[in-house]
Amino acid sequence: MSSLLTRLRRRLLREAGVHYRRSYAQCGEDMIVRFVFDALGVDRPFFLDLGAHHPTYLSNTYALYRGGSRGVNVDASPAAIAAFRRARPRDVNLNVGVGPEAAELVFYEMSEPTLSTFSEAQARRYEADGNAKVTGTRRVPVRTFRELVDEHCERPPDFVSLDVEGLDVAILKSIDFATCRPTVFCVETLTYSSRRQGDRIGEIDDLMVGAGYMRYADTHVNTIYVLETAWRER
Repeated sequence: MSSLLTRLRRRLLREAGVHYRRSYAQCGEDMIVRFVFDALGVDRPFFLDLGAHHPTYLSNTYALYRGGSRGVNVDASPAAIAAFRRARPRDVNLNVGVGPEAAELVFYEMSEPTLSTFSEAQARRYEADGNAKVTGTRRVPVRTFRELVDEHCERPPDFVSLDVEGLDVAILKSIDFATCRPTVFCVETLTYSSRRQGDRIGEIDDLMVGAGYMRYADTHVNTIYVLETAWRER
């Protein structure tokens, strides 16, 4: 019903000459992603949101959800997943972490929740820079990308949003792109914004380009990669 209402609302707005979409992401990344899928003819992309944080605020996937898409949201914070279960019942919402190996790791909860991380070095860096303080720690089960897809995704995801504060490179390296090739990735790269020509952002680009993706857009908060063959053949 909600997707029908969304389509009717869009039609009425178009007929009234109103052309806009509401963004819930930090810098309009969700609208860029929506544009890509519209261009590819994918009406309801299935998504995997890793480090999902909040069901609506600064969300790269909520606009897709409102448009009728469904997906899997993963976050190590119990409070975050409780909010997802209330606000996004059509999704699968998992209170686990994601990493290159299955394990149980210490999760550093920060005073700014968006900066909470499994990386002790990253947590201490945030404290040293004055961005946030560690408010607590907890041990959290961590699953791999492959496990999350195999066990919880109804099909390979079309879209992956990745924001895991310090583990993004390791997770991207762990993906077997020969067996799972999402069409679009949105990777949080703000952490490396002061070193955008340095090793880390360069490593992300090298990984994605080597896997057959092109850098489609960059907001200097997130970088959006699109499977090059899908875009060229649209």
